[in-house]
Amino acid sequence: MQLPQIRMTSQMAQIRVQQTAGQQELRQPEAELSIQQPNAEISMKTTPSKLTIDQTQAWEDMNQMPILKRIEKFASEGQQGLMEGIKRRVQQGNELMEIENKGNPVVSQAIENGYDGMKTLGIKFIPSSFAVKMDYQPSNVQVDVKVHRPIINAKSHQPIHRYERGNVTISMKQYQDLNIDFVNLNSEALENVQK
Repeated sequence: MQLPQIRMTSQMAQIRVQQTAGQQELRQPEAELSIQQPNAEISMKTTPSKLTIDQTQAWEDMNQMPILKRIEKFASEGQQGLMEGIKRRVQQGNELMEIENKGNPVVSQAIENGYDGMKTLGIKFIPSSFAVKMDYQPSNVQVDVKVHRPIINAKSHQPIHRYERGNVTISMKQYQDLNIDFVNLNSEALENVQK
């Protein structure tokens, strides 16, 4: 007896994928930069210092003075002495006119006129203290500074971008396949196959 038999053979489909990578190039050119710094302008004005020394009083204290000043001093002292003498004589004359009042004006005036006054002894510094007068005016410095800002010029450049797209190619490497065979086997062959 013959039994039908089905034989099936199949193969799977296979896909081929080929890929080319994309390429990208990116460059950034440097910026152009220029900086200029103008010099500052400085101007200075100076007034000189001034020192004044006055020794007039010191020379006068040492009795060394110009002749005109000496004449003026002696004239002033003489006039002052004259006025004091006139004053004393007027005062003494008034006392003598009133001799009838109490007191003894003749004796007191004799004592007063007989002595020139008490002389005081002591140390006298020549020239006297602070006879030399000094005056100092310091110098004055005026500084003017004019500042200039820096001049900056900057020129930027756009980046350079180049891009090549990648590619993907898909194709069939192997198609699917299915084979079906029908085979008739006799019973003896089947028994041999079973044994």
